[in-house]
Amino acid sequence: MTTDDKLIIGITQGDVNGIGLEVILKTLIEPAMSEICTPVLFSSQKTVSYYRKVLGLEEFNFNPMRDFTQLNTRKPNVMVCYEEEVNIEMGKASDVGGKYAHISLDKATQALQNGDIHAIVTGPINKQTIQSAQFHYPGHTEYFGAKFGGDPLMLLCSSGGLRLAVVTGHLPLREVADRITTDKVLQKIEQLHFTLVSDFGIRKPKIAVLGLNPHAGDNGTIGTEDRDSILPAIKKAAETKLVLGPYSADGFFGSNTHQQFDAVLAMYHDQGLIPFKTLAFNTGVNYTAGLPIVRTSPDHGTAFDMAGKGIANEQSFKNAIYMAIDVYRNRQLHGQISANPLAFSHIKKER
Repeated sequence: MTTDDKLIIGITQGDVNGIGLEVILKTLIEPAMSEICTPVLFSSQKTVSYYRKVLGLEEFNFNPMRDFTQLNTRKPNVMVCYEEEVNIEMGKASDVGGKYAHISLDKATQALQNGDIHAIVTGPINKQTIQSAQFHYPGHTEYFGAKFGGDPLMLLCSSGGLRLAVVTGHLPLREVADRITTDKVLQKIEQLHFTLVSDFGIRKPKIAVLGLNPHAGDNGTIGTEDRDSILPAIKKAAETKLVLGPYSADGFFGSNTHQQFDAVLAMYHDQGLIPFKTLAFNTGVNYTAGLPIVRTSPDHGTAFDMAGKGIANEQSFKNAIYMAIDVYRNRQLHGQISANPLAFSHIKKER
């Protein structure tokens, strides 16, 4: 890696037919971005040049590279992952979009594994077209979990301070209740607590846990999962941590109770992401916690209906880069202050 103090941030292009490259180029064209980090976009000269022309961003200058000895720390870099000209059809879900999204992701992941980049920020993919013999995951979260080990935790973060994690992620709704066990909920509480301390620098985080059923089950009247599985996990965690719940999801967000907590743990994807995106869409960041690497992404998808029109909002992607840098630095600091603690010794009383 470079001896420069700036972190090297790897960026995947996502689906070439979506808004990924638009928000990426709009982010990287700002000179300030290359002052706070060294961006490396995993794509190709031809693809980036095509988007630069279509979007009218001719002033966007980048350094093409084929290995990290060619890294330029003063401007955005494009790691050439393929040489051929890609048939880009903006706004269309196609196998071509999925193929080149995976090529970019694979090359960036290799760089992360090799230690060539410090953190990775992923552009949005189409979860259907990217499927192949090489990629058979519901999404990025599960992909990085398989590549780097562990059980990843999807954590959505807003600039307003809302942090929301989910016990179950990309899972059919009919399977959710079976996955809500005391052990699973307790594990996710522990993961969330650890990441709040180590990755966000919160010394004593306060966590809210949502119930699964309407009205958090009304003490077993509307389903028993809240009483039999979720509440025991909360009580166990509360022995050593500040954890409260289970809360009825509708009233919890309707009354702005989330503002009283450092993080919220929802039971399933839409229970958490619907209120999150209502409150923070276009500015939120998806962070994959629970892994030894740092990965963030914008809180939106490919948005094919907006592709090529030059109207996509880049703020969420920009925030994803900021968060990747902050989390990496926070982990470094936490590691330093946690390493080699002073041994405890009794003080002898003088006579």
